[in-house]
Amino acid sequence: MAEPRSESAGAGRYTLLKAVVASTVGTTIEWYDFFLYGTAAGLVFPKVFFPTSDPFSALLFSFGTFGVAFLARPLGAVIFGVFEAAGFRLGSSGVPSQLVQMLPYLVVVISLTLVAVRRELRVRERARAAAA
Repeated sequence: MAEPRSESAGAGRYTLLKAVVASTVGTTIEWYDFFLYGTAAGLVFPKVFFPTSDPFSALLFSFGTFGVAFLARPLGAVIFGVFEAAGFRLGSSGVPSQLVQMLPYLVVVISLTLVAVRRELRVRERARAAAA
């Protein structure tokens, strides 16, 4: 004998539909963002960020940054997924403060990376000028 359909089954279906629509919209926006970033990496970034390099190297550097960003997405999901799971176990109050405490270290790492890249570009530019 079939059980009568309850009101909660309709509410569960509506919740599932909302989750599917929200996930689809979020994924669409994310992929559109990467499409724009990839287009800019090919057309704009080589001239703006690597003006002293030859065009082919500038394009490779530009697409290299795009590739790093593309590969960092799943890595970030793994790392912050662990924090999210810890938040569910430990309570959500401690996890956001841990992430905020990590921000200065991330800023230092990003800054040092940019300084090293800029220094390397200057060394290459001087070597190119000395060879000419």
